[in-house]
Amino acid sequence: MAAVKRLANVKTRKETGLDYVVSAVNLLTPFGIKQIKEQKPFVPGQEESLRAELDRVQVMMGIAERNPKEIELLQETFMMMKDNTFTIERSGNSVLSVVEIFEIKSLLLQMEKVRSLADKLSVPAEFIPDDTVKLLDTLDPGKDRLNTFYIYDVFSEKLGELRKEKKETERELRKKQKALREIVKDKYGVNLTPKFEIVISKSDPQSIKMIGEITELIRSDEDYMSVTFSLAPTEGMDACIRRSDELMTLIEEEELEVREYLSKEISSYERVLLENCEKLGRLDITLSKAIYADRHDCVMPEIVNEHVIEFEDGRNLQVEDILKEKGKEYCPVSIALDDGVTCITGANMGGKTVSLKLVGMVAILAQHGFFVPCRRARVGLSNYMQILIGDSQSIERGLSSFGSEMEELKEILDNGRDRSLILIDEIASGTNPAEGLALTKSLVDYLKTKAYITLITTHFETVTEDVSVRNMQVKGLAGADFSRLDKEIRYAGRKERIDIISRYMDYRLVLVEDAAEIPKDALNIAKMLGIDRDIIEKAKEYMK
Repeated sequence: MAAVKRLANVKTRKETGLDYVVSAVNLLTPFGIKQIKEQKPFVPGQEESLRAELDRVQVMMGIAERNPKEIELLQETFMMMKDNTFTIERSGNSVLSVVEIFEIKSLLLQMEKVRSLADKLSVPAEFIPDDTVKLLDTLDPGKDRLNTFYIYDVFSEKLGELRKEKKETERELRKKQKALREIVKDKYGVNLTPKFEIVISKSDPQSIKMIGEITELIRSDEDYMSVTFSLAPTEGMDACIRRSDELMTLIEEEELEVREYLSKEISSYERVLLENCEKLGRLDITLSKAIYADRHDCVMPEIVNEHVIEFEDGRNLQVEDILKEKGKEYCPVSIALDDGVTCITGANMGGKTVSLKLVGMVAILAQHGFFVPCRRARVGLSNYMQILIGDSQSIERGLSSFGSEMEELKEILDNGRDRSLILIDEIASGTNPAEGLALTKSLVDYLKTKAYITLITTHFETVTEDVSVRNMQVKGLAGADFSRLDKEIRYAGRKERIDIISRYMDYRLVLVEDAAEIPKDALNIAKMLGIDRDIIEKAKEYMK
């Protein structure tokens, strides 16, 4: 059977912002973190499944909005969870340690808390862990529901008897030790510590000699500074010590039997426990998606069967977060794409690349079951997505930027298939303009025959002379008040001038029907930034 091709490569996931959003979604359980790393996108034919997934996120948004305190308790419970799946899986053929059994008990307590909260919140049944109270009762026979574990006497009648006898034996031993300590005190005037020992400094050899001659004491320890003497065990004390050791061995054997029994009980619940971990992970992911969507004003995309990507007032979340940190606002962008080639033209600083990435972000987030950062969106699923954009790693790989670009273009052409989304940023900008224009035009001719949604940003405006190629133009400075802008920029510093121009830029995209409508922002920007007037005028002549 042929291998299933991936939707997007590592670079595309990164450049479109999918990785950024996934890392920003606040997952709290080890199960959710593991699942989101392994999650597969929805592909054409799975529209109904994707709609159901998005509906679940919508339901969870409503629950989170109505019940903030309970959601906080739920998340606190999530944070306490550890990944015990390996312990659960090995419980059938291994004897678990006391610590491992304690961790399973903790997980069961957390599952019960989630069940209680989920029931109160009316969480969809598919997310609620199955009942494991019987297993919890087995590990917690006293039903105190404390987050502790000990092999209690109630687990074994024999264990209780052995522990009782050991305690009595140790009590008898201590009684004999105390009696001997009193004899040493009365007979020799030597006071022993509660541990029945005395430490003598080596700087006092006379005391060491004297204590060493006491038959009731033995030399038990020594270092470079001191000598320690302890009670010499009597026959009665030796008998207590031997019996205590025997009892300890019997207790350990009995505890092993108890741990074997409890391990088998845990193993009998293996399927339920692993399914519950899976449910907890899905609940964590769905809740986290819902909270992220609410905090970032994301909406549920309409998933349609035709191959389209349309959205109104879309925002690139990564860029928006950066702008918010600087106290700036994001200028939303709207676009409607279907199969065919669309070019975005305009000067640098116009946000062409950000808009290109935004299209990829909306499409790839939707196909991974996320809400999208728009006011409204319609998305038809793609079989393949790839973005071709400047590669900062090309020098490390020993390729020129153009060589790296051609290598990635080959990957696109080799792997593209019906219902592909191809995003290309300023192709052939690293070679001479004549060849760059020819290559871009030829590539557009090739791609427009394919059942792909292709979006290309380019400086080569003549590429859009083909009537079958749609031309989107960044509105840029077309509606700017240049007299006001000139006044603001005249006395500003270098960095301030860039910020001022950015503030006047309109990053929205408009459909260009006539090439004459295209504003020449590059010359306007160059002029405002102080490029010599003669150079600007000469450039205008060349353009004519």
